[in-house]
Amino acid sequence: MSVKAFKLVSAVEREMLMGDKNYINIECIECCGKNLYIGTNDCFIYHFLLDEKISTAGKITFAATKQLHKYLGLKKPVSELKAASALTRLLVLCDSTITLVNMMNLEPVPTGARIKGAVTFALNENPVSGDPFCVEVCIISVKRRTIQMFMVFEDRVQIVKEVFTPEQPCAVAVDGYYLCLALTTQYIILNYNTGVSQDLFPYCSDEKRPIVKRIGRQEFLLAGPGGLGMFATVDGISQRAPVHWSENVIGAALCFPYVVALDDEFITVHSMLDQQQKQTLPFKEGHILQDFEGKVIVATNKGVYILVPLPLEKQIQDLLASHRVEEALVLAKGARRNIPKEKFQVMYKRILQQAGFIQFAQLQFLEAKELFR
Repeated sequence: MSVKAFKLVSAVEREMLMGDKNYINIECIECCGKNLYIGTNDCFIYHFLLDEKISTAGKITFAATKQLHKYLGLKKPVSELKAASALTRLLVLCDSTITLVNMMNLEPVPTGARIKGAVTFALNENPVSGDPFCVEVCIISVKRRTIQMFMVFEDRVQIVKEVFTPEQPCAVAVDGYYLCLALTTQYIILNYNTGVSQDLFPYCSDEKRPIVKRIGRQEFLLAGPGGLGMFATVDGISQRAPVHWSENVIGAALCFPYVVALDDEFITVHSMLDQQQKQTLPFKEGHILQDFEGKVIVATNKGVYILVPLPLEKQIQDLLASHRVEEALVLAKGARRNIPKEKFQVMYKRILQQAGFIQFAQLQFLEAKELFR
């Protein structure tokens, strides 16, 4: 049974990006506040300002205004973009080199600071240095079986550590000193400070794309065998039951209490609270799904869309209206971390009362008594 948890809203139409140039494809996206950056296959970066508009009927739309675009001077695609807002810098991976550019005018930093020899990279969202004017970057190096840690400042970069891995790494996420790595045949957790590593579970990167995503302090979400979305902590254990994805998931994102996944044909929404699939949205030709500060964005080669979450209270009321009391109560409890305490208590009492009347009408008197109590 489905819940309407998200609505898909167009953000950047294809004409705004490419006009009639059909050969242009979106390779990567980054969103920081209202700033949306798009990297393309013809080595351009586009900067848009996203404006959220809510109609009197409560309908949400997005207006994207193009600020500028910049050619990076290579005949290679822009493969990754990451914003470091504290430094007003955008980290741009193109042709195995990470370049620092200004977030506002997209000009490279005057010192020419860059990191060479990167296959892919991740930012440490739980940094260990304590310096607010620095971001910690982990790269998978072009050198075989090598990971490198860098500190990136406004106009310079500094290598901190080089770590060797038992097999070739192909994806990485970072939390503090812990790296969660997809290797050729398995996922591992590696403490780059102590060098201690722990095997998680096997995985064949030749057969499908691995997914490694930090979802909270010391916790990661991984694409496991058999189409499972697996949760793992830095201690190598799972504190949550897995979610059942399709076999060919391309990307995953978190928008509490939901895990959102993208495959060739659909966007699926699972609850982290009861692992049930709650919503399926048809979406063809999608190849990017990411969350940015709670905003979930999906993209095809030609357009960018935002998954707008419906208010949790509305979702709970919809569940109660269809007499799905247990699911409504699970969602209401899960909403506690998203709603201020006083407001939550008032809301939760009202939901318990409504749920009690539903159970009472179904002659489930003991359950109703507990809810009323």
